[in-house]
Amino acid sequence: MTAPIATNQTILVVGGGISGMTAALEAAECGKQVMLVEKTPTLGGRTAQLYRYFPKMCHPTCGLEINLRRLRGNARVRVMTMTEVVAVGGRRGDYQVTLKIKPRYVNENCTACGKCVEAVKTEIADTFNYGEGKTGAKVKAAYLPHPMAYPMRYVLDASIVGTPEGEAAKAACLAGAIDLAMQEETVQVNVGAIVWATGWRPFDAAKIQPYGYDRIPNVITSVEFERLADPRGPTGGKLLRPSDGKEAKNIAFIQCAGSRDENYLRHCSRICCMATLKQTQYVREAHGDGGQSTVYYIDIRAIDRFEDFYANVWKDPTVRFVKSKVARIALNEANGNPILHGVDTEGYHRYANEHDLVVLAVGMEPEVTGVNLPDDVILDSSHFIEGSKDEGMFGAGAAASPLDVNRAVQSATAASLRAIQVIHKTATAEA
Repeated sequence: MTAPIATNQTILVVGGGISGMTAALEAAECGKQVMLVEKTPTLGGRTAQLYRYFPKMCHPTCGLEINLRRLRGNARVRVMTMTEVVAVGGRRGDYQVTLKIKPRYVNENCTACGKCVEAVKTEIADTFNYGEGKTGAKVKAAYLPHPMAYPMRYVLDASIVGTPEGEAAKAACLAGAIDLAMQEETVQVNVGAIVWATGWRPFDAAKIQPYGYDRIPNVITSVEFERLADPRGPTGGKLLRPSDGKEAKNIAFIQCAGSRDENYLRHCSRICCMATLKQTQYVREAHGDGGQSTVYYIDIRAIDRFEDFYANVWKDPTVRFVKSKVARIALNEANGNPILHGVDTEGYHRYANEHDLVVLAVGMEPEVTGVNLPDDVILDSSHFIEGSKDEGMFGAGAAASPLDVNRAVQSATAASLRAIQVIHKTATAEA
């Protein structure tokens, strides 16, 4: 491809989740040219993987659909998926950025008809449904990332390119959209300011050895549980145990799994308490009064408008709160149940509580792995992005701090306005 047109009056937004989309749209709607790059095949990020938002319990389609509509109608935003930043040079108002674009093997002719899927048998891990973890979800090697994918185009996994299956997928495509000759490309662009909205990743639960995520099948993470609860998820919305596929009705939720711990993440991840309170309502919806949620917590952080939601969950007779930092989890080998050991700090008595399923409310880490950040970028002690020394680059959303969706959008708007100021100053200096 030819290098996209960009100048020192262009704002580069890195990351196409809710924060990146917001930053790009706010700048574009103020009249600025924006380049929005995302390393995966689609926009939406972790927000698209949620089943519902708290506290209103509405679906992510509420916010994402509005943003996607705004993107489609704004010619000032150039969206580039499967694109990563590999180098940044220059200075504020005049950055030289090197981008690496991976092949999708499907071009703009795609009508999302799905014929290519029918021609393919090979399966790969369904990363959207956290198939690389406990959900075990699989997807065909020709796939649409998710129902709200933008762009609405299929992707061919590189594993079938150059194989008979790749050729079969190409032959099945009625629109002539599959291009098996696509190659990885590198392009360079000039931009005036950069917003880093690279998002977050769930803390690796396997590092918390006493909780046995890598040893006990029925210990899963909160992000995996979120996909299980979604009717469009790998289990059709049923809360099934990974070990035997039985419905889980007695579920334990462990707070601060990795967060607020000098051994793992020092910071509070902020979203975990509310995410768990929300997920207890998934259990109620699935099982009514026949379900039981037990929340093991150090303290509950639900501020301002979230306090009412917390109060309502506290009154729910199917939800029990145990003030305790769980010490370890053992396995009942006879039935596959996890057994939680610890001390209830309100009653000061030891417990060994057995549950069908344990959900670890894993903390948020900034998604900087594999992101080639310039030396000028300033990181805090937890590696969240504070900005840059030359004040031309800014962190946004969960890349800058652990934030829920609402606060991530606010952060992205602020970062966008700061980037616009850099562009204005550059234009004034050149006038």
